[in-house]
Amino acid sequence: MLSLTTDRVARIKTSFTTRRVDLDAIAGLAAEGVAIQPGDVVVAKIIELSQHRRIERPDGRRAHLFEGDEVLLAAGARYAPDQFEADCPNEIGPAHLAAAGGVAGLVRASHDRMRAPTSLEILGVAVRKDGRRIQLRDFALPATIAPSQGLPVIAVCGASMNAGKTHTAAMLVRGLTSAGLRVAALKVTGTGSGGDLWFYEDAGAIHVGDFTDVGFATTYRAALGEVIDGADRLIADAAIRGADVIVMELADGLHQLETAALLSDPGFQQRLTGALFAANDALSAQSGVAWLKERGLEPFAVAGGIGRSPLAMREASNALDVQCLFAHELATAEIVDRLPIDRAKTFAAKVAA
Repeated sequence: MLSLTTDRVARIKTSFTTRRVDLDAIAGLAAEGVAIQPGDVVVAKIIELSQHRRIERPDGRRAHLFEGDEVLLAAGARYAPDQFEADCPNEIGPAHLAAAGGVAGLVRASHDRMRAPTSLEILGVAVRKDGRRIQLRDFALPATIAPSQGLPVIAVCGASMNAGKTHTAAMLVRGLTSAGLRVAALKVTGTGSGGDLWFYEDAGAIHVGDFTDVGFATTYRAALGEVIDGADRLIADAAIRGADVIVMELADGLHQLETAALLSDPGFQQRLTGALFAANDALSAQSGVAWLKERGLEPFAVAGGIGRSPLAMREASNALDVQCLFAHELATAEIVDRLPIDRAKTFAAKVAA
């Protein structure tokens, strides 16, 4: 084990994915004969800057990177059709900054608008004084026996990356908050980044959380049972914090492996009160709604990027038997009357009275 001084640890630039890690627990680095595992906390040195020239800090500030900087990251894979696809590294050595939120991966494919990934050298896996490796799950929310019963959960899913899911979820948070509800906003799949959470918070959520709170840097290639367990922990935590309703975003599109598995799982569906589907055009809206209905999960509305075009919304309305909502409609208190959440409606009526 290579010992790390307190001063050296203090100089390391920490990332959003490692925001729950207790830096005082880091005593050194394991580099010899170590097989890296997803969720390992690693220290890496910036070798060559390219696509990502800044790193998202735990507080949301995007810190400039310089070649030679040491950064605290989490090892993991990435699934982002509009950006990078990456594998989790399995050994100490060369790697890439696969996401600005702080994921060390090995990029194997990228969208053609992306530059080459910023290159790293993983120096070692962070370890405690006794040599035990440090993982994100060491600092995760506690396990729950069962998900919180009776708390309405509205899932926001979409046709693809950049279909408008986060904006849709934030506008729904705003509308429910305007109706007097205490809203928790959660993200249960994706790649660690704080931007979505702070958007939810700005929209009025009393509590925000995501999969990094339950031990994942990224949920790509995580086992279904582990992802569901993480969602249950987040739901239980939201209930403890006094939420009346949960808005839950699922990343990427319906063909992303973990998202597809979650939405197809009867047990996970039972945790949901309703679903809202985001799409960029009428055809993807029609296809997505049909995909969900085939699995027994009928969305109550379509929204998302399609709402930027009144004509596209008319096309979707003509093709679908579910309501199509603009962002401004989601963001008003009247949205409560459109949602399948009787408990929340009752609460809102009490607040109004």
